[in-house]
Amino acid sequence: MSNMFSGTGSMGNLLSMLATYGIIIGGMYFLLFRPQQKKKKQEDEMRQNVKIGDEIVTIGGIVGKVISLKNDNEILIIESSSNKLKIHKWAIAQVFSENK
Repeated sequence: MSNMFSGTGSMGNLLSMLATYGIIIGGMYFLLFRPQQKKKKQEDEMRQNVKIGDEIVTIGGIVGKVISLKNDNEILIIESSSNKLKIHKWAIAQVFSENK
C-alpha cells in the first residue's frame, strides 16, 4: 500500500480535487447568490424611483396611490380607497407608474 502523498501522481489528484471543488463553488455562486443580488438591486431601483402619482402595492397587499413623500423620500403617504396611510419605502412590493 502506498501513502497518499508519496508520489507525483498524488499532487495531480490533489489539484484535480481542488479544481473540482472550485468549479462547484463557482457554479453555486452563479446559480444561487448572483440572481438574488440582481433581484435585490432591481427592487432597490424600483423603490428609489417611486414618485408622487404612482400606484403601488405594499408587501402586505395594500393598493394605493402615492400622494406625498417625507423624510428624504423614505416615508410615503399613500391613499387607498378611503384611508391615507404612512408607509416606509422598503414596504413597497410593486410600482405601477403613472406614465405606463
